[in-house]
Amino acid sequence: MTGFAKTMTANDASSHAGRGKGSLMLRAGVVAVLALAMGGCAGGVHLKNPIKIKHHRVTRSTMQLPPSDITTIGVNAYLWRASLDALSFMPLVQADQAGGVIATDWYANPQNPAERMKVTVAILDKDLRSDALRVTAARQVSQGGGWVDAPVEAATVQRLEDVILTKARTLRQATLIK
Repeated sequence: MTGFAKTMTANDASSHAGRGKGSLMLRAGVVAVLALAMGGCAGGVHLKNPIKIKHHRVTRSTMQLPPSDITTIGVNAYLWRASLDALSFMPLVQADQAGGVIATDWYANPQNPAERMKVTVAILDKDLRSDALRVTAARQVSQGGGWVDAPVEAATVQRLEDVILTKARTLRQATLIK
């Protein structure tokens, strides 16, 4: 190779390296400017036009129910919340949201102090279904200064399950996605 060819090759390489660095910086600048411009537009739409949101009308066809298998706590959140609400008048012994078990301590109704009840609620599934809930109850009556086990009416447990399921459905419907 002649001296001129060597010089030409070295000059070409240095000029290409300079152009690559400059075009990379130019590209980065363009991307940064576009990102700022797009970010500014998104913020402006929400802040400058609250009337559209305020007067927006949602039709029935666009309403959707939230998913029935809310699992952020290990069990169905609607059943969990409804169970806690339904048993809020009784003292809690255990509330394991990962396992889905709520157990109460003995509760005596002030109007009938000779009788007391204890309730356990187990949420068995992540879906909002009637078979995902199991309620058990124990009942005792006062006899001779002590407490004696007594049978629990099946209707009592069934009513409590119905109350919890109704509350869970109400909670789910209250969180309609519009």
